[in-house]
Amino acid sequence: MIWSDILALIVVYVYVAAIFVIAEMVLKTKPEVSRKFLHIMVGNMIFAMPFFSDPWVMVWFLTLPITIALFFLTEYSPIKIQNSVTESGHALGLFFYAGIWTILIAVFTKQLWIVALAIVPMVYGDGFAALIGQKFGRVKYKVFGGEKSLEGSLTMFVVTTVMSVFVWMVFSTIGYPMPNFNLVAVLGISAVATICEALSYGGIDNLTVPALTSILYYLVTITL
Repeated sequence: MIWSDILALIVVYVYVAAIFVIAEMVLKTKPEVSRKFLHIMVGNMIFAMPFFSDPWVMVWFLTLPITIALFFLTEYSPIKIQNSVTESGHALGLFFYAGIWTILIAVFTKQLWIVALAIVPMVYGDGFAALIGQKFGRVKYKVFGGEKSLEGSLTMFVVTTVMSVFVWMVFSTIGYPMPNFNLVAVLGISAVATICEALSYGGIDNLTVPALTSILYYLVTITL
């Protein structure tokens, strides 16, 4: 590990700690807003990934420790911790949220842009979809017992598409090795991610959406 990695870790840890404090204390009177605020703001870590010289530094010293810590807040923990579900959201969903980062970075160490684009629908798409759907959702539908709204799903598709383009441009601008920009791929994969989110519920979408999205980006941009 070099000094730039240590500095990057310090910056990310301070940022995440600040977001948790804000979500738990300042916004605790509005638990759903607090949960999605945390969901979205922590996701901004994707912009820090290119600044690590070794992606495994993120795994061993950031995402994996957080994943393990969050596991002990779930109902499956061998150690029962009081108030295992925080104001910011369900502990199992947070565990999935951190866990998929760990898995994706470990798998795509040489294509961190795939990790970033796979995280986008989970972080921004799902986050804003929930906020818009709850406030403005009028056309409801149910899939496998989970209620969604058409307005929320449309929001997820639009936000995922826009943020995917933005992330692609940011990674390209800072010089991270990227394939040629493919708007058709972004639109298609954003649509699939939206459908996947609609079919998932109970926090499992924090696993299914990024996993499927990463596979699709790999297949479309690397193997084809």
